Amino acid sequence: MIPSLFLAYTLMYIVIPKLVLPGKYVFAILGAMVIVFLTAALSAGLSMTIIDFLRHLNADKLSPLVASEPHPAFYIQFGVAMLAGLRGSITVGGVAAAIKLMKCFSERQQAALVLEKEKANAELQMLKAQLHPHFLFNTLNNIYSFTQNVSVKASAMIMELSQLLRYILYECNKPLVPLDKELKMINDYLALETIRYDDGLDISVQLPKATNHMIAPLLLLPFIENAFKHGASQMAEAPWISLAITVMDDKLEMKLINGKPIGNLNNNEGIGIVNVRKRLEILYSDRHVLTIHDVEEMYIVNLSLELINMNPELTKPSVRWSP
Repeated sequence: MIPSLFLAYTLMYIVIPKLVLPGKYVFAILGAMVIVFLTAALSAGLSMTIIDFLRHLNADKLSPLVASEPHPAFYIQFGVAMLAGLRGSITVGGVAAAIKLMKCFSERQQAALVLEKEKANAELQMLKAQLHPHFLFNTLNNIYSFTQNVSVKASAMIMELSQLLRYILYECNKPLVPLDKELKMINDYLALETIRYDDGLDISVQLPKATNHMIAPLLLLPFIENAFKHGASQMAEAPWISLAITVMDDKLEMKLINGKPIGNLNNNEGIGIVNVRKRLEILYSDRHVLTIHDVEEMYIVNLSLELINMNPELTKPSVRWSP
């Protein structure tokens, strides 16, 4: 029983899940052969020690012919004991392994069916949601046409908002987007936000020129939104924001500082910052460093991020921009 248990459990919990299911068939065959050999050796060892000892306790009760029977050589005894032990162990281990494989394949099939169902539901929801963006863009276009003759500033804001929504709805459904498009969206957002401050906002922005890097969409925007929502918009006098984004050696460095009312410490991060932290841990688990300092007069965000470069031969310097 002990060799059978050893063979069955090693096959079910080591060979099958770690080698067979991941597709490492050569290693699975070698591993199974080693385990079968160890099972045979274990069976032979038990047979020639414990079982043989128990058998010789009753040697006096044997007939003189049997008691005086010569013992074969050790290697013959060991080989016969290994074969005898394997006879039952392979059957038990094979049945256990077959049951384990059937269970694993059944679980995979069920998971595939669940994913297929979720995919179908997601596609249905996407088809339903496509009606709303078209309605929204049509409404914005109508409002834009009416505001052109009424307020130039309002019509410009509507146009900027339309471009932002178009990017979010149609470009951000991919796992990665060009960094250039992401920076243009940030530029448009900054232009839209600064309109309502007239000349009352002191803002300094440094963005890189054209690059060949890719980034997860909407990864930087929550920090900039937070700078306006909890910083500039809360200051009665002289609101200010400083944003510097540089790209060098496939590494993005962002330093964002914004002023805020003195003593207004925001220890509880908003849902936007919490979500972006989770996305960074999932998408850039060991390829990012994020530090946030909430001090008395300012809020400081430092983010370092390793990007994917689609053309490593090209590198571009940074340029300063101010709305």
